[in-house]
Amino acid sequence: MSGEFGSPAPVRWAKSWPDALAFSAGLALAWFNGWQAGDLVWSLWLSSLLVGYAMIVWMIFSPALFIATMAWRDRAMLANQPAGPVAAGGAVLLLGSLFLLAFFTFHFGMFHFVHSAFLSMFFSVGPGKLHGPDLALYGRVFTAYWPFVLAAAVAERQAFRWPTPATPVSVLDTAVTPEAIAARKVRNAMQGGMGGMMTPYKNVIRLHLLIFFFAFAHFAKLESFLVYAVVYAAYFFPWRLAFPGKTAPAAA
Repeated sequence: MSGEFGSPAPVRWAKSWPDALAFSAGLALAWFNGWQAGDLVWSLWLSSLLVGYAMIVWMIFSPALFIATMAWRDRAMLANQPAGPVAAGGAVLLLGSLFLLAFFTFHFGMFHFVHSAFLSMFFSVGPGKLHGPDLALYGRVFTAYWPFVLAAAVAERQAFRWPTPATPVSVLDTAVTPEAIAARKVRNAMQGGMGGMMTPYKNVIRLHLLIFFFAFAHFAKLESFLVYAVVYAAYFFPWRLAFPGKTAPAAA
């Protein structure tokens, strides 16, 4: 193992201080700004959209960046290889990445647009009556709640790590030819990056469960800072450390 999950348990938990910092920052924002349920709901929606989309972009393009970095590092070994196949492979990878970006931009964006239309019917942002989503609404949401996005990004920082091999290399997979080395790098990059493409959607589910909870608390007159603190603690808690076998990357 490497990184956070390769350390002993006490060390791993000691390294979770950014999660505590993000939790404190989220609570401080809610406290000092006097946020109510509507503010918490929109701050979660904005962080889901921006942090989740950033995760998707990273997971799509990080394999290509990883391959390019490794190819540059081993450029002397690959110097005598034909340039045509390398260029063709790079073009295919780029086109595939652009297709995935277009697909997830539409799918992920439309999901949040529909959700914002639903939220805008119940929670206004700033003065004025409730109305459907528009650019003015999104501008107010971003202006009011962008600091919470930073705290959410800290909580999701593990999603932006560099791709790591997800499958141990077999003893039969030890060829040292340029072709074999390149194939292993492509496989490891794709497993480390694209293998977690559903992670943003899992986080979306968690975020939107919190949104529904805050909405329920609002209409049930259960709003209190203590309730918000408990829910925020559940959101920022480093669950990956409590259940490392399910969330940790496999050994290299």
